[in-house]
Amino acid sequence: MVSKKYNSLAHIQSDIQKGVISCTELAEYYIGKGKENEHLNAFLEVFSDEAREKASIIDTKIKNGTAGRLAGMFLAIKDNICYTGHKVSGSSKIIENYEAVYTATALQRLLDEDVIVIGRCNCDEFAMGASNENSAFGHVKNAADESKVPGGSSGGSAVAVQADLCLAALGSDTGGSIRQPASFTGTYGMKTTYGRISRNGLLAYASSFDQIGPLAGSVEDAALLVEIMAGKDENDATSSNEVVQEFTADSTKKYKVAYSKEAMESEGLADDVKARYLELIDKLRADGHTVEEQSFPYLDYMVPCYYVLTTAEASSNLSRYSGMLYGTRSSNAHDIESTFKKSRSEGFGEEVKRRIMAGTFVLSADSYDAYYSKAQKVRRVIKEESDKILAEYDFFLSPTTPSTAFEIGGDKSKDPIQMYLADIFTVQAPLAGLPAISVPTKESNGLSIGMHFMAKAFEENKLFNISKIVSNYAF
Repeated sequence: MVSKKYNSLAHIQSDIQKGVISCTELAEYYIGKGKENEHLNAFLEVFSDEAREKASIIDTKIKNGTAGRLAGMFLAIKDNICYTGHKVSGSSKIIENYEAVYTATALQRLLDEDVIVIGRCNCDEFAMGASNENSAFGHVKNAADESKVPGGSSGGSAVAVQADLCLAALGSDTGGSIRQPASFTGTYGMKTTYGRISRNGLLAYASSFDQIGPLAGSVEDAALLVEIMAGKDENDATSSNEVVQEFTADSTKKYKVAYSKEAMESEGLADDVKARYLELIDKLRADGHTVEEQSFPYLDYMVPCYYVLTTAEASSNLSRYSGMLYGTRSSNAHDIESTFKKSRSEGFGEEVKRRIMAGTFVLSADSYDAYYSKAQKVRRVIKEESDKILAEYDFFLSPTTPSTAFEIGGDKSKDPIQMYLADIFTVQAPLAGLPAISVPTKESNGLSIGMHFMAKAFEENKLFNISKIVSNYAF
């Protein structure tokens, strides 16, 4: 019988080998935890019967010595990742009842190693949001304080790990949608290098940004999930051939870390987050790492650049949901024009419609050069300047978010611009196509604070190593 929270797969597998627990008992534990915490709204659907059946099969495989590397791991998946025979709606009414006809490559690689999928998680509609208040199926609550948001868009996945409803979860990150909720929930959240993990089977938001990634309670589990998911996929032309290496922690390694001058001076940076930022800098120096201030003078340009480009791509990607070939057709439609108008206006939520309209505007003939073309040029500058810093330093450090988790339905929820600024520190990595991770540090008033490390392309293992080093600090 399971009587404690497990934070790592290694601990689970050790207890299974000792006969302390079984996968079948773990299945009952996580299903029970899910029922106890339904009010958090982290799950849209729990695959109870399927999880029990697969747990029994894997228990047999463990006894026979044929189990995969992830035997004993119960995984939640964001509701924009395809899983054959299961619904995938992007937490949107427009494809509420769509059932996937194939499994995302990243998820299939985990299934091949005997991961058990416990359920699909709530998220901001089509991954558009920073608070998980944009879901068509209600907002997710932060388990640490249910009046607070969990972050978005992968808020359900983050809370599922935070509240011990599973061991780990998959989210997707376009501008911070894994790392920001990881910061708000005290978990590890990784956005890999663009192309490191296949996007095949991920509902598209902004195709030149989107990446599937892990949320986990331990560095080792996040690293193992990335290792297994990563690699070339013939079904995704943007996936990379770069060799995937096994992660090995090295606490003796000393790094050169640049920290963001502009983040430190940002008016929107909360005092408790700034205090933790300074504390981490001091601890890294005391531990023998070289930590120096570096200016990245494009902080104020990154969020506008990001939203011009991603809304443009969203406008294109979501055009398929028209009530004709894809998406629920409005019952009030009576001809082709009304089918398009009514199906999309009734099926999409306010934030998705806002971004589609913004994207259509920046791509219009009169606005293309003034907005979209300029944003692409700014993106190139951000990429080049990020690479310059990382040519000299191992990491670029900043807080993950300007504040701790904010109020559900509060001022930020009523002001789209303020909500977009919640991504101010996380959008640099996807704009530059670089890997980044949010590492939990000490809480403030019961709410977690994450610190953000960015590295050169395909240096995920370096990020995992610095995360492991930081995890051993006493804050």
